[in-house]
Amino acid sequence: MDSSFESGAIYPAMSYLSTCYMGRMFRRLAALAIVCACCCSKSDVHRPAGDAPPTTPTFSLIALAEVRGQIGPCGCTSDPLGDISRTAQLIADARAKGPVLFVDAGSLLYSQNPIPAHMVAQEGLKADLLASIYQNDLKVGAIGLGPMDIAEGPQKLRLPRTVSDATGQYAGLPGAIHEVGGAKVGVFGVIAKDAFAVETSDPVAAGKQQVADLKQRGAQVIVALVQASSKRDAVALIRAIGGIDFSIAGLGLAAPEPEDVEIEPTKVDSGWLVIPANRGQVVSKIDVTMNGPGPFADAVGSAAAAAKIARDDKELSSLDADLAKFKADPTADPAFVATKQRERAQLAAQRDALKAHPLAPPAHGSFFTLDQVRINKTLACSVPAQSEVTKFYAAAGEANVKAAAQQPVIPVAKGQATYVGQDACTDCHSDEAKFWQKTVHAQAWQTLVDRGQQFDYDCIGCHVTGFDKPGGSTLAQNDKLRDVQCETCHGPGSIHVAKGGEEKPLAIQKTPPDDLCASQCHTHEHSDTFQHEAYLRDITGPGHAPKFRTALGDGPTGHDLRKAALDKAGRTLGAGCVR
Repeated sequence: MDSSFESGAIYPAMSYLSTCYMGRMFRRLAALAIVCACCCSKSDVHRPAGDAPPTTPTFSLIALAEVRGQIGPCGCTSDPLGDISRTAQLIADARAKGPVLFVDAGSLLYSQNPIPAHMVAQEGLKADLLASIYQNDLKVGAIGLGPMDIAEGPQKLRLPRTVSDATGQYAGLPGAIHEVGGAKVGVFGVIAKDAFAVETSDPVAAGKQQVADLKQRGAQVIVALVQASSKRDAVALIRAIGGIDFSIAGLGLAAPEPEDVEIEPTKVDSGWLVIPANRGQVVSKIDVTMNGPGPFADAVGSAAAAAKIARDDKELSSLDADLAKFKADPTADPAFVATKQRERAQLAAQRDALKAHPLAPPAHGSFFTLDQVRINKTLACSVPAQSEVTKFYAAAGEANVKAAAQQPVIPVAKGQATYVGQDACTDCHSDEAKFWQKTVHAQAWQTLVDRGQQFDYDCIGCHVTGFDKPGGSTLAQNDKLRDVQCETCHGPGSIHVAKGGEEKPLAIQKTPPDDLCASQCHTHEHSDTFQHEAYLRDITGPGHAPKFRTALGDGPTGHDLRKAALDKAGRTLGAGCVR
């Protein structure tokens, strides 16, 4: 955008308020023009009688990438996503409706690389579980190789890997033809140069060879499982190889969180790139309809249309707010306001068209629809897969406790305070203890017991006191330090107790630092509704810092925020689910 536009030179009489919205308006108009052109080119097609496209997909391509050892989400968030038993049921349900090819672009097995010594047993058992479910329940057709697969070396890959350019000890399988719903689908894997620490040949040359070979063998659809360190690198590699219809990309640390997953596929030449969310939180389901030769067209479909309609509704609300401000501004330029009104009308028309015709197939040729499926708690669970997960938690917990019992206790330095537990605090602070009993902190351990995850290293640290700190709880020894007790916030209290609270200076933190909660456990990943002041209103009051609670004043509590989020996400578990 040139400087004359930014300065308001186009509309000399334009108010400051109008200028603030110009950049956003033109971005909207540009996006609207592109989308509208696409919609019109599809919806205005006149098909000869009897020449309507097929209404049933030929097959479904269901894809994951960057699962990173997640079999189930942390249950602490309001809308937990990513669960292997729900994914298994999703695929089973899809197979009941039609042919399915399930693929994974890699980084399946481990949550960390390297694996910390204390988590080796748990991570190994979890990798075994994932490999078993992938092979026996999900019936994976092909799986690529990613950085979270190689933490224990090539001998622990557990499943054959489809990868064309890896060399040396990680050399994998070449591309293969899968017959799905009468279609021949060729699938190969490729790793972008320097994506992660494995030896590779030239990925472009390897990819070109695979595409040519698969087509020579009769492949009608070419699918690439791509590993790259960024979307830009993935697009560049896909474009350089050429001839790919659908690419599924794992992007390592750049893999998107659910809120960043793109609901529309990215067009790369005549093909399409799709990126699932990390940790199995969003599964990509591509329904492919074969209807003659030629590249595949994006026919939108009901799932993508619903997501676009929600996006358009949000944009329309924003436009309505803009127009209300302009209406109240006597200096707003009338021509600019008229442009905004036309923009709103076009966007509303686009939304209404999607509502009326969510599926927009071309008159001729093959097409697809994309559904980025959020694996949330309302989805049904595969009971066999869920049973295997439950057995894993028990086995991993037993192994963790056994291993932890052999580990040396973290020593407490001379003169350093250690943890004494809630009972020692209650002796002098009975009112505070009674207040604490009514908070969710007092139930932290039980929430893990209810899920069978009380000895899970991914969870325990935030449900006990002083975990892995000198004199604090360990996985093997935590009886008196279960739950989020006083010492979690105020620090180890042995010196304070020994001195009867008369030590100078005070050996505990009377007022914990403001960043304590967010830096330890109330992270976005584990506590999506956390707001510091709101949550403090829940844990302070009569008996526990009443003056501080009064100073906080009225306002939402953590309970209020979480209730609203749970109500929005839905509280009902899917059929067959126990967690």
